[in-house]
Amino acid sequence: MGGEVIIFISIFLMVFGISYLYLTTRNKERLALIEKGAEASIFVKGKREATAPFWKVLLLNISLLLMGIGLAIFIASLMVEMGLDEDVAYPGTIFLMAGLGLYIGFTLTKKLDKEE
Repeated sequence: MGGEVIIFISIFLMVFGISYLYLTTRNKERLALIEKGAEASIFVKGKREATAPFWKVLLLNISLLLMGIGLAIFIASLMVEMGLDEDVAYPGTIFLMAGLGLYIGFTLTKKLDKEE
């Protein structure tokens, strides 16, 4: 067998194993709660009142991520002009500023959830 086939089979088995463990554990937890007399309404995923709409959160995080990447390219080009190696400047600043943008998006999402 080729290496590609073994990798494909192992990825499939890993996904199957994780989903199997998740579903069996969830089933056992639910059965234990039902035996204790809990209501079945806790299993229904209802819409929480205090959450922001999904599209607002997604749009906020994507926009901040793209702004972070754009700012990172600008900062990296300035670093290259100052004499830093191009192979180090671009990936380093892109990952740093993209992570910073996602962190800011996370904090703004928490504030957005508190407001609504």
